[in-house]
Amino acid sequence: MQLFEPRYIDMLTRCLKEDRGFVVVLLQEGGEAGRTAAFYDIGTYVRIIDFQQLENGLLGITVEGESKVSVVRSWQQEDGLNVGDVECLIEEAESEVPERFSELPSVLKALFRHPVIRDLNMDIDYGDARDVGWRLTELLPLDKQEKQKLVELQDPLERLTRLQGLLEALEEG
Repeated sequence: MQLFEPRYIDMLTRCLKEDRGFVVVLLQEGGEAGRTAAFYDIGTYVRIIDFQQLENGLLGITVEGESKVSVVRSWQQEDGLNVGDVECLIEEAESEVPERFSELPSVLKALFRHPVIRDLNMDIDYGDARDVGWRLTELLPLDKQEKQKLVELQDPLERLTRLQGLLEALEEG
């Protein structure tokens, strides 16, 4: 993520001082800075794991998702920062990648041959359906709305089914 607006720099400062994270939620419609912004109800609670000044002068941060959350209520502060109350959703159960999805871990391994992705130093259990599904959702070049649909799914096997269909469509198209 790249930050430059004062509201986000202030938020980042508070998060670092108070050793807490923040929630990332996809914008559904409207302008983020405007009062007409609408966000999806499901997002991810993240923690800052690294930050640095980028060559373009912006502040770059690296975050790591900790849990999926549901936005219960949201509002915009005077400085334009969107905030809200959230509830943590039940963590998905670990499950093995079924044989019918055996090519998905291979796709993920192929993605990790790219130096930029390899440099992310992610720990992945290629046998865990939840881990494989989340990482493919994160790394595949899918549009934001499709990624949101995948994030909202609560069943790792349903996510793998959808990802497999998306990959098949990419191969055909």
